[in-house]
Amino acid sequence: MNLRRVVVTGLGSLTPIGNTVSDFWDGLKNGVSGAAPITNFDAEKFKTQFACEVKNFNVNDHIDRREHRRMDKFAHYALVASEEAIKDAQLDLDKINKDRVGVIWGAGIGGLKSFQDEVSEFAKGDGTPRFNPFFIPKMIADLSAGHISIKYGFRGPNYVTVSACASATNAMVDAFNYIRLGRIDLAVSGGSEAAITESGIGGFNALKALSQRNDSPETASRPFDKDRDGFVMGEGGGALILEEYEHAKARGATIYAELVGGGMSSDAYHLTAPHPEGLGAINVMKDALNDAGIAPEAIDYINVHGTSTPLGDLSEAIAIQKVFGEHAYNLNISSTKSMTGHLLGAAGAIEAVASILAIKHQTVPPTINHVTGDEQFDQKLNFTFNKAQEREVNYVLCNTFGFGGHNFSLIFKKLEM
Repeated sequence: MNLRRVVVTGLGSLTPIGNTVSDFWDGLKNGVSGAAPITNFDAEKFKTQFACEVKNFNVNDHIDRREHRRMDKFAHYALVASEEAIKDAQLDLDKINKDRVGVIWGAGIGGLKSFQDEVSEFAKGDGTPRFNPFFIPKMIADLSAGHISIKYGFRGPNYVTVSACASATNAMVDAFNYIRLGRIDLAVSGGSEAAITESGIGGFNALKALSQRNDSPETASRPFDKDRDGFVMGEGGGALILEEYEHAKARGATIYAELVGGGMSSDAYHLTAPHPEGLGAINVMKDALNDAGIAPEAIDYINVHGTSTPLGDLSEAIAIQKVFGEHAYNLNISSTKSMTGHLLGAAGAIEAVASILAIKHQTVPPTINHVTGDEQFDQKLNFTFNKAQEREVNYVLCNTFGFGGHNFSLIFKKLEM
């Protein structure tokens, strides 16, 4: 089958370390932590009292008040990130065929705050059902893609993937396949999440998944450090404009990178724990490499899932060594979650943006907060600790894994005309 080439022509991001792509990159290269005490609610009684929240964001600056009150915050983030990406791609909405533009988005949880608030209000009452008529549209995850499609009139495939923390990467793999198979010419793809709520923090605390380093939030996300004690929850959104190469060329688009491979696998092992030998991670990276038609030695940088959990970090490092062999020592590896926290279903979206920017700037962002080495990891692996590193970056592999054993990987390539 003659598959079409797929390129990235627009980027958008709304993150705990920057509300635009340029600010996000500044935060990444300078090793800025987005973690701080929670302001979304009073977290005094919670085991974890901090998170990586989006900062200095006023939804009224982006969405009409009447409209945004009918949406959950995760949908706000979706609209803002996608708007930046569409503007960045310089799409002329009057000239493109909107029947051939898809919106394929990812959200692991969706409108958690809206669900929590409505049920809480009902529980306080006398049992008489008084629910907001927009309760269901605010809550369901697919409305993030729906809002984007409605705003811009995009009439191609329109849906949301729900694959836990791998949701956004799942969405981008799907969009990649629709474009290269010739079903559409262009897609808005990425993900958004807004789960820093009482139920979100409380639920992950009950799972013992979150760091409890309340005395030093900014250093709590420390992937591959001996003293890592769980992930730090983040929120926000990221968007890519994925476009068929000839379509992009014909309209004179600026091209950031080419998307050349997408991998998919399952651990088939446990609800929340990764396979201890990294089996699913091994399979998904191999699948992405095979899909791209390249050898492992071509990869220069891996933006890892790297959540700062004891089991997850180790499993991924084991998988990398098994897939890449001796070449693993030539790679740069880094976890940008050390700065942004873990955006759950949106994680893959902002990490794809980070990966593409690493190619653009020929710079690998760091894994910050490394203090104590862990003898479980091969000390010859380059985790890009604490400081960004300039190097030649032609191919980047981006890993995203989710509860339930969902694994997705993307491979971006510096464009060759």
